[in-house]
Amino acid sequence: MAIISLENRLNIQPSKTHHQHGVVVEEIEGIIRVYKNGYVERPPIIPDVPCEAVNPELNVRIKDVVIDKHTNLWARLYISSQNGNSLPLLIYFHGGGFCVGSASWSCYHDFLANLASKASCVIMSVNYRLAPENRLPAAYEDGFKAVMWMNQQLLNRSDHELSRCSLSSMFLAGDSAGANIAHNVALRLASYFGTTESCKGTILIQPFFGGEARTESERSSVQPANSALTLSACDTYWRLSLPVGANRDHVWCNPLAKGGTKLSDSGGPMVMVCISEMDILKDRNLELCAAMASAGKRVEKVVYKGVGHAFQVLHNSHLSQLRTHEMMSHLKAFINR
Repeated sequence: MAIISLENRLNIQPSKTHHQHGVVVEEIEGIIRVYKNGYVERPPIIPDVPCEAVNPELNVRIKDVVIDKHTNLWARLYISSQNGNSLPLLIYFHGGGFCVGSASWSCYHDFLANLASKASCVIMSVNYRLAPENRLPAAYEDGFKAVMWMNQQLLNRSDHELSRCSLSSMFLAGDSAGANIAHNVALRLASYFGTTESCKGTILIQPFFGGEARTESERSSVQPANSALTLSACDTYWRLSLPVGANRDHVWCNPLAKGGTKLSDSGGPMVMVCISEMDILKDRNLELCAAMASAGKRVEKVVYKGVGHAFQVLHNSHLSQLRTHEMMSHLKAFINR
C-alpha cells in the first residue's frame, strides 16, 4: 500500500485568488477552508487515482458505477477473483469528517483493493456528498440509496460479476466519519425493512462521534502536529457538517445523548469496532462499545496499540503498517465467519 503522510499537508500555500471570496469563516489548515460567500476550498492533499490503478497480483477487478447522476452519487467496486458464488459484500464509506475525502483517493483505493483480495469479498466504496455544501443527513441519504441500489442489482442479477455476492452476507463498514455513516445507514435500513437483520453486521473503524462534554482522551491526549485528527479539527468538522444550529449532542454526533436512537435498533446482529490506542476518539469509541453491548449487540472490540487515527490509510510509520496487516486479518476473519 502507498505510504502517505500528513506532515507536508500543513504547509500548503494559499492561492493568490483567495481574496475574491472574502473572509475565511472556518478552516482546518491545509485540509479545508470555507469563505463567507459560501465558497469551499479543499487543497489536493491526497491524489485521486483511476479504477484501473491496481496491482494485478491482487486479482481484483475494479470499476466505477453511477448510482444517481443528478446528485453525482457514484461508487467504486472491488470484486475479488476468488472462486465461489457467494462472496461477502462490504459496503464501505470513507472518512474525512464528512467534509473531505473521496472513493478515488489513493489511500482508500489501495486499502480496499488489498482488503478485497485478502478477504475474498466484494466491496462497494461509496462516494457520498460532502459538507458543508451538503450537510447531514445528505451523506446518510446517499449511503442508504447506495445500499438500495446494490440490493436491486443483486435481486435483478443483471451484473454477472455482482451476482457472485450474497445478500445474506452484506456488511456496512467505514472509518472515522464513514463509520458514523455506516452506523446511521444501518439504523435506516432496520427502520425501512422492519428488522435489525437487514445486514449481517457493521464494521466501525475509529468511528467519528462527539459530544458537548469532553472525554478524558479528548481532554488529555497529546497529538503530534501531523495528527490526522485533532480536537479543534473535530469541532470544526462538526460545525460544518451538522444541521445549522445543532450542537455536538445531536444524535448524529452523539448517539449516547439523552433521547438518542436506541442502539438495539441498529442493523445487523454483529458489530466490530476498531479502536486506535493513541486516538483522541478512543474513550468515546470504548463508551460506544459498552453501550451497544448493554443494548444486546454482539460487539467485537479490537484496540490497536501505539497508533493513532486513520493509521490504516495514512501509514506514517513502520508500526502503523504492521498494525494495518493485523487489521486486515481481523476484518477478514469477521467478514468470513
